[in-house]
Amino acid sequence: MSGTQQPSSSQTQLDRAGQELVIEHLAAGYGKVQVLWDVSVRVGPGEFVAMIGANGAGKTTTLRAVSGVVKPTGGRIRLGGHDITRAAPSDVVALGLGHVPEGRELFAMMSVRENLELGAAMRPEARAVQQHTLEQVYALFPRLQERSKQLAGTLSGGEQQMVAVGRALMGLPSVLVVDEPSLGLSPLMTQTVFEALKAVNAEGVSVLLVEQNVGLSLRLAHRAYVLENGQVVKEGTGQALLADPSVRAAYLAL
Repeated sequence: MSGTQQPSSSQTQLDRAGQELVIEHLAAGYGKVQVLWDVSVRVGPGEFVAMIGANGAGKTTTLRAVSGVVKPTGGRIRLGGHDITRAAPSDVVALGLGHVPEGRELFAMMSVRENLELGAAMRPEARAVQQHTLEQVYALFPRLQERSKQLAGTLSGGEQQMVAVGRALMGLPSVLVVDEPSLGLSPLMTQTVFEALKAVNAEGVSVLLVEQNVGLSLRLAHRAYVLENGQVVKEGTGQALLADPSVRAAYLAL
C-alpha cells in the first residue's frame, strides 16, 4: 500500500468466507423510468467480478437493487441461496452483503471511528466482535487509525473512500458490492483503495465492482460483464475482455 507498510494477511484476516451472489434477468427502474431490462450476473464464492459500461448503462441501479434500495420489477436476486429480490436493506445486510455506495455517503459531522462503528450496527455478530474488526480495518488502512477522532467531513476524498470501504467491512460481509471507488481520487489514492479491495478478496470475500477505470478493474477481475442500455451484452474473464477489440475501442480508447 502506497506510503504505508503492506499489512500481512494475518493482520487483516477478516475471518469469513465469500458467498455466491446470483442476479437473474433483473429489471428495475425509478417510477415509470425503466433502467434495467435483463441483467444476469453471477459472483461465485470468493470471486472478484467487475461490471463495466458507459454512464447510464444501469450499473449503479444494479447494485442498489442487490442491496434492497431499489425494488426490482422483474427477475430474481439470490445471496448465498437466499432470495433477496424484494428484501429490505437491513435484511440484506444481515445475510452478509456490504455496499460501498457511489459518493461514499458518510456522516460528515461524525468522527471516522463513529462512521466505522455504524457499519457493525445492523448485525449482532458484527457488534459482538466490533473492536476486533475495527483493528483489522485499521491494519488495512493505517491512516484511518491516525484520524480516528477527526470528523469524516474534513477528510480528503481518498480518506473518505477508505472510511466507506472500512464501514462496509465492519458489517462482516461475505459479499462486497463497490460502486465507483476511484471517483474523484488521485492515482495514488486509487491504487491504495484497489490494493485494499484486492486484499479483502484474497481473504475470501466475494467482490462485485462497478468502476470507471476499466483497465484497472479488468486487470483485477476474475470475470467481468459489460452493460449497455440496461442489459448485459458481453461477459468473459477480465483478461479476455481487456483484450477484446470492441471493449478496448469503447472503453479504453485503443
